Amino acid sequence: MDTFENKQERKFHQMTETPVGRLICRLALPCIVSMLITSFYNMADTYFVGMLDSNSATGAVGVVFSLMAVIQAVGFFYGHGSGNYISRELGSHHTEEASKMASTGFFFALLSGAVICVLGLIFLEPLTYLLGSTETILPYAKSYLRIILIGAPWMTASLVLNNQLRFQGSAAYGMIGITIGAVLNIALDPLFIFVFHMGIAGAALATIISQFVSFCTLLIQCTKGGNIAIHFSNFAPKWYYFRLIVQGGLPSLGRQGLASLSTICLNRAAGPYGDAAIAAMSVVQRIAMFGGSAMIGFGQGFQPVCGFNYGAKLYERVKQGFWFCVKVSALFLLCVSALGAFFAPQLIALFRDDPQVIAFGTTALRLQCLTFPLLSWVVMSNMMTQAIGKTVPATFLAVARQGLFFIPTVLILPLFLDFFGVQITQSISDILSFLCAVPLQLHVMQEMNTLSQPSK
Repeated sequence: MDTFENKQERKFHQMTETPVGRLICRLALPCIVSMLITSFYNMADTYFVGMLDSNSATGAVGVVFSLMAVIQAVGFFYGHGSGNYISRELGSHHTEEASKMASTGFFFALLSGAVICVLGLIFLEPLTYLLGSTETILPYAKSYLRIILIGAPWMTASLVLNNQLRFQGSAAYGMIGITIGAVLNIALDPLFIFVFHMGIAGAALATIISQFVSFCTLLIQCTKGGNIAIHFSNFAPKWYYFRLIVQGGLPSLGRQGLASLSTICLNRAAGPYGDAAIAAMSVVQRIAMFGGSAMIGFGQGFQPVCGFNYGAKLYERVKQGFWFCVKVSALFLLCVSALGAFFAPQLIALFRDDPQVIAFGTTALRLQCLTFPLLSWVVMSNMMTQAIGKTVPATFLAVARQGLFFIPTVLILPLFLDFFGVQITQSISDILSFLCAVPLQLHVMQEMNTLSQPSK
């Protein structure tokens, strides 16, 4: 009989014996698809709302996106925090501990999403202003945000399930859940916005319905293929497990949380230049996110390989995987950057065919394309240090690009360079993050070289 234990043993041998490059590519494919589809989630509302012929409505999606980044930050915190631990424990053949962590991370995320929902609805209007809304954007942003908040519990929990499946080497199961929701979202957006005449509220409703369908599908996927199922009996709300989640998830919380804060700062910095400026930077953010999503998905295929093999003390395989991912992702980002710079006006026009928005956005997108390839080293270094439990360097790398460097830069540069200071901020932040990531990652690799040497 093909028992759960037999499936787990086969998975262990696959993760620790298959040639690294081939294994990463196999695991990365569903991760890449999931990341691209997640980007479609984020882009679909911007695309369809852009057809409403209102810069304020398009700007509202950008404003609320910073709150959605907070919701995602919570989901990634519990998903990566529990998932990193799960992969290492499975690599060490500790299945019972991995099962407890899976359920604990899931229910913590569900409860945290409920808290965000309640507090957000109570303080809706001040929250909307805090996110960077102008007076003209406010009515659209409130309408959109009110509905998005209702879906916060299952949005956070879905991210946990997807990441736990990925860290178990079962990203294809997560891809199915994400894909079903994304297809539904793209279908419901025009239906609710234009057919039912719900406007921007229809876009929000389409998003939370599709996310709920993804959530239900992912719960089912956890019961298949030797994956760890979620059971309330395994929920262990103890400091021991929460501390482990913090260690593994803090980099993700910092990265996503500061991405939200940086979006707020970006909206505020662009605000004095009008709704067209906010709309332009909102569109550029979505395009850049989509451009990097395949690279991030490729790195996500590396993380379970990294966690399993680090737990099994196969350090040479961990290092091989890192160099393989850096080379492939750097080449990919060079190609994406060249295409993005060349077709920048056309890409901006896809989302908002307004001359001022196109002019603002084209310059910003081309500037980002100049430094985009540097992310191959920054992101892969961050993923590796997080997967092997190096909390301090992983957290620093996670917060550097969108927080430590971006936020002060976007607040200071416009004082001297006007709107060009807003447009060039991300490129400056990318360069500074790369300069910090190189010595940090080389130090971690040197530590692993020491671990690889036989004891005397």
